Amino acid sequence: MPGAWWPWIRCLALVTAAVGCRARTPPPNTPFTDDFERTELGPGWNVTGPGYRIAEGQLEVTNGYNHPAWLRRPLPQNVLIDLDVASKSPAGDIKVELYGDGESFDPDKGGYTSTGYVLIFGGWHNSLSVICRQDEHGEGRKAERNDVRVEPFRRYHFTIARRGGAIDWAIDGRPFLAWTDPAPLGGAGHEYFAVNDWEADVTFDNLSIRPAP
Repeated sequence: MPGAWWPWIRCLALVTAAVGCRARTPPPNTPFTDDFERTELGPGWNVTGPGYRIAEGQLEVTNGYNHPAWLRRPLPQNVLIDLDVASKSPAGDIKVELYGDGESFDPDKGGYTSTGYVLIFGGWHNSLSVICRQDEHGEGRKAERNDVRVEPFRRYHFTIARRGGAIDWAIDGRPFLAWTDPAPLGGAGHEYFAVNDWEADVTFDNLSIRPAP
């Protein structure tokens, strides 16, 4: 008879472990870092498409076609993000997303509308850099510049701050683009961070996320 109880005991143990894991999830205001010094990206990220891999201690993606890799932990309401980035392609096209839903992607290489803010350095064949609110085209573009190009293989440092509705983006310590959203995204459906890509070969490293002072 004791053996008959074993499946039920095992099931209860698995449920208890799962509940325990959820209970230990750090709150949004807990600082987070990722140096990608491992062989697999792991369960802390929701990768929505192929093309992502760990190589030489950094996260690399090629031909992502707007299938983001979403970090599985919510952002603080006001956040400071630091990240090292590079592109191996003349196309540039280094892209991150803030305050998205943690799941969405482009299913058919068609028009992609993000659930959050999209910051693109050297998009559209290295011709334009933008801060977008959801849509990358038309009225979704809220701040832009076309006087800087991504240099292939050059390592850049992004610093992105969001305080209230104000988004400030610096590259290598210099102000790059800024915009203030009169209706800031946040709450359910607008909580997560992602790295993203279209066709360029880009890398991400030394991610740091913490509450903005």
